[in-house]
Amino acid sequence: MKRFAALFLSVLLAGCASLAPPPPPPQLFHDQLFGQPDADIGPDQIFALTDEMKKYAHSLINSRAKREPQLVLFDALYKRDLLQLEYDSTMTRNAAQTFAARQGNCLSLVVMTAAMAREMDMTVQFQAVTTEESWSRSGNLYFASGHVNLVLGKPRMLDVQSVEPNQYMVVDFEPPADTRNLVTKEISERRIISMFMNNRAAESLSRRELNRAYWWARKAAEADPTFFSPYNTLAIVYQHHGNLQQAEAALRYAHVLQPNNTVAMFNLVQVLDGLGRPLEAAAMREELARLEPYPPFHFFNLGQQAMKEGDYKKARKLFAREVDRAPYYHEFHFWLAVASYQLGDLATADKHMKLARDNSTTRNDHELYAAKLDKLRFQERQRNAYSN
Repeated sequence: MKRFAALFLSVLLAGCASLAPPPPPPQLFHDQLFGQPDADIGPDQIFALTDEMKKYAHSLINSRAKREPQLVLFDALYKRDLLQLEYDSTMTRNAAQTFAARQGNCLSLVVMTAAMAREMDMTVQFQAVTTEESWSRSGNLYFASGHVNLVLGKPRMLDVQSVEPNQYMVVDFEPPADTRNLVTKEISERRIISMFMNNRAAESLSRRELNRAYWWARKAAEADPTFFSPYNTLAIVYQHHGNLQQAEAALRYAHVLQPNNTVAMFNLVQVLDGLGRPLEAAAMREELARLEPYPPFHFFNLGQQAMKEGDYKKARKLFAREVDRAPYYHEFHFWLAVASYQLGDLATADKHMKLARDNSTTRNDHELYAAKLDKLRFQERQRNAYSN
C-alpha cells in the first residue's frame, strides 16, 4: 500500500490577501429536484479539532525543546509509532476523522496537518502543485485528481533572534519524483474547502447517493465560485438524476471557466447525445479529438475489449501503453499482470502484480493484490518444481 512521504524545502514566501469572488450563478442550482441536505454537509467540521487533538498538539509544543516546530509536528504525525498514519483514498476525511482513523488521502492529510499546525500557532499556506492529472475510476465514473501541498511557517514571535523570519517548510505527502522544476501556486483556504467538498460530492456520486452529491457539489461551488470542478461534478449529478438540461447549463458554465478542459467537453458530448442533438455533439466530439486524441483510459478500455475477445497479446500491449502514461496507477498494472498470466509469462505477471499492490491506494485493494500475488508466486514455485 502506498505510504506518504514528505519534502522539506526552505522557501521565501509573501502572504497576499484576496477578495471573496462573486457567488456562482443561482440559475445553476435546482434545490427543488432534491431532498433537504443532511446536517453534516458544509464546511464547519473540515478543520475542526477534537479535544484529544488539541491536547496532543499542546503536548508537542511543550516537548519540542529547541527543535523546529514544523519538524516536531511532522515527526509526531507521520514518523512516530504512536499514530502511524497511512495513505488511504477510500474517502476524503476531515481533520478529526483523519486523526481518529489514522489514515487519509492527500487532501485529508493536508487538512489535518493544517489544523494541527494552527493549533500550534504556526502559519499555514496551501499550494497547488503543477503536475499531470492522475486518473482513477469507480465503475463507469472517471475521476481526475490534482495535487496540493502545504507550507508551514514558524510562530511569528518564536525564536525571532535565532531563525530567519521568512524560513518555511513545505510538506508534501506525495512528492513528485523530480522536484527540481516543481511549479507551485498559492491557493486560498476557500479553494481547499471547495476541493474537499467536491471530493465528498464525487464520493457520494460513486455510491449513487445523488441527494448528498448534489448538496456537496453545491456547497463546493459556493465555497469557491471560480473553481471549475464543482460545476462539472454538479453536471454529472444532474445527468445521473435525469436532469439533462440542468446538466448542460452547468457544463456550459464550466466550459466558460476553462474553455479547453477536455473533461467538461467529454461530459457535454454525452449530455448533448442524451438531449437528441447529434450535430452539436459531433462538433464537440471533433474538437475534443483534436485536443485529446487519446483520452485517459483509452488504451485500457481497448485492452479490456481485447481481454473479452481472448486476444491476450493485444491486451497486454494496450495495458502496457497505459502503464507508460500512468506508471503509478494500480489497476493498469493489475490488468497487465492478468494479461501476462494468460500468456504464460509468470515473471512479468509477478512484476506488475507487485507494482499493483505497492501502488494501491486503499487497504482493501492492497490486500486483494497481495493475495493474488501470493497465489501467483505459489504457481511459479510449483512450475519451477515440476521443471526441475
